[in-house]
Amino acid sequence: MTEVVSIMKTGKITELALLTALALIIFTVELRIPVPVPIPGIKLGLANIVTVYAIYRYRAGEVFLVVFGRIFLGAVFVGNLTALLYSFTGGLFCLLGMLLLKKLISEKCIWLLSIFGAILHNIGQILVAVLVTGTFLIASYLPVLIVSGCITGAFTGICAQIIISRNIGKN
Repeated sequence: MTEVVSIMKTGKITELALLTALALIIFTVELRIPVPVPIPGIKLGLANIVTVYAIYRYRAGEVFLVVFGRIFLGAVFVGNLTALLYSFTGGLFCLLGMLLLKKLISEKCIWLLSIFGAILHNIGQILVAVLVTGTFLIASYLPVLIVSGCITGAFTGICAQIIISRNIGKN
């Protein structure tokens, strides 16, 4: 990890740190927003606006640092380290899927990339839940999580698309 950081310029490190801080702030604020649906795993995922933005503006390794910095620090800040396994796996599925799909989905359809990312995040979390609980019954939540992922993923993707369209050529 130190090799990655030593290769980066100070300005790039500062940008990535600010993106991580922004994602953490959004994550923390989102925790205060009540979710109208009482199903575990459903949330807005507003911090993913930063992730989707970063995917189109930074290299994969840099985005990885931002995402997993936010996931780790978010778990520490809220004092829920058991959620780290769920968030890390969901984040990994989401990030890898979006990085692969970025090659197929243009900046004009970022909202679509974000939907796929949200769905992959939910699949990763359900996979962990099945492994932790030892029962496949928990997978019955998946259809509801996929629908909510489509809605919230579209919203976060549209937000990221607006930010990127106003920020063209600045990075």
